[in-house]
Formats: sequence, C-alpha cells, structure tokens
Amino acid sequence: MRVEDFQGHEPRFAPEVYFDGLVRAWGIFEDRFGRLRRQFTVAIDGNWDGTTLTLNEDFIFADGQTEQRVWAIKRIDANTYEATADNIVGTASGRCFGNAIQWRYTYALAIAGRDRHIHFDDWMFQQDRDIVVNRARLSKWGIELGSTTIFFQRAEAQRDAA
Repeated sequence: MRVEDFQGHEPRFAPEVYFDGLVRAWGIFEDRFGRLRRQFTVAIDGNWDGTTLTLNEDFIFADGQTEQRVWAIKRIDANTYEATADNIVGTASGRCFGNAIQWRYTYALAIAGRDRHIHFDDWMFQQDRDIVVNRARLSKWGIELGSTTIFFQRAEAQRDAA
C-alpha cells in the first residue's frame, strides 16, 4: 500500500487541524499470533501554534499502568511531516495524502530493563470530521512483532453525542 494511493480521498486529513484540541482514543495491542496483549485509553490535548502541533498524550492501560508521551509535529510541506517524541529514536517521518497519513519511526521500548528499538509502520485514516482509525505494525529486524489498532474521537463529537 502506498500513501499516495489515497490522494483525493475525503475528508482530507490534516493532523494539525484534527488534533488541535481535546481527543480521546481507545486502543489494543495484538502480538504477531493475533493474541490480545494490552488494552488502553488515551486522553490527548493538542495545540497547533501555526508551526508545531504539540500532543500531550496520557495513556491508561487496562492493568492500571500509566504513561505520558509528548509529540512535537511539524508540517514540512503539503504532504510531509516530521515529529519527535519521548522514546522516539531520531525523527518520525510522515507523508499525508487525502484522508491518510503514514508514519515511519523507531521507538525505544523498555523491556526487562533494556531499551529495544522497535520499528513502527503507522497508518492513520480520517473517517469523518471526528473519527480517525490508526493501525500500526511493529517489527524488529524485519520480523513482525504485532500490531496496534487505535480509534480516535474528537471531544466535540463526544459532547454532541451526550
């Protein structure tokens, strides 16, 4: 799949617009055998200042563990983004066409007291004004370790539904 294949698909996804404000997310991690390993929710507070989209993400895992991650995302041109975040090795690169963005990055995941560098091939698809679906494949040395699936909903949609 190539991100360019989504050129012209609607609604056009602009992360700096979608994530500017409060967003809630629900996600799972499945290992490479399809077994559910983790479930989580995320509260996201985003701020676009015209140059940088800052995302403050607060994760709560089903086992009670919490984690915070802060992303700094910059739009380079009409289709290209770069981002940094806690535990990202180097810079994440994103390409956006139509309603899709593909992120590629390496994440330093702490396992048994050591950082393991895990590659993410991360796809996000805007479904409508308020919903984004995210699917990421995780690998190391070209071997698939598992996948995450996350559903995002803008806070305004949650208030409207109540």
